[in-house]
Amino acid sequence: MILAGRTAIITGASLGLGAAIARRFVEEGASVALCARDGTALDTVVAALQYIAVPGQKVLGMPADVARTADVETLVAQAIEAFGGLDVLVNNAGVYGPMGPLETVPWAAWVEAIAINLHGTVYPCRAVLPHFKARGRGKIINISGGGATNPLPNISAYAASKAAVVRFTETLAEETRGFGIDVNAVAPGALNTRLTDELLQAGPDKVGADFHARMQRIQREGGTPLEKGAALCAWLASPASDGITGKLISAVWDPWADLPAHRADLDDSDIYTLRRIVPKDRGKLWGDP
Repeated sequence: MILAGRTAIITGASLGLGAAIARRFVEEGASVALCARDGTALDTVVAALQYIAVPGQKVLGMPADVARTADVETLVAQAIEAFGGLDVLVNNAGVYGPMGPLETVPWAAWVEAIAINLHGTVYPCRAVLPHFKARGRGKIINISGGGATNPLPNISAYAASKAAVVRFTETLAEETRGFGIDVNAVAPGALNTRLTDELLQAGPDKVGADFHARMQRIQREGGTPLEKGAALCAWLASPASDGITGKLISAVWDPWADLPAHRADLDDSDIYTLRRIVPKDRGKLWGDP
């Protein structure tokens, strides 16, 4: 019960990874306010989690569109009022957006993907920060993905927004140093969710033959268990991760449970961050001034 007594908002919690994170938080003792655009699907998740919650825990469903600032402000205000305070924000809501060469995809759909993935991460952070600063503590966890660290041809809105989320995470972590607020991004692994279904339905002509084949393999093999990403999010929301901030952490590849032992190496370093690769990083002798 590493989250006993803690309260959290989790966005995009009606299915997939968001629902798995919500379940893990409840299992670890947290009270949660779950949001999603689909109120019906959200009600199903809330009912299931209320069934496993213990006396004193609250599981609330609050339909909201994170791309709408008014929805976000209402969500945060209602959660703080219901819980009497807020400890954790998990920004999980996201979409792949339109698929295909940039010049062929609907522009409105491209912009909407940026609004959901990037604005829908930034604005909830903006909304909770006054409360976190006043309390002198808080945890912000932003869900990233493969688009943050690798080019994804024909899925440009997703790739651009997820890379932006990681750089925003690093920037906000620096901005909030000294306030007791930890801000991190999570790479949950190659998941088999509705987003995978969307990629497969788009077909190899739109997303590329190699990428489509990879998604077929992930769907066939089951992908990374959702529980891995959910476990990392719970750990980052807990006191065990206090002081670890500004990092992009892989749920699959990084030894995250051992990171407190390496705080001296992590502080003020570029470990687990986005950075520019220069020739000498790859053993090349050219490129230096």
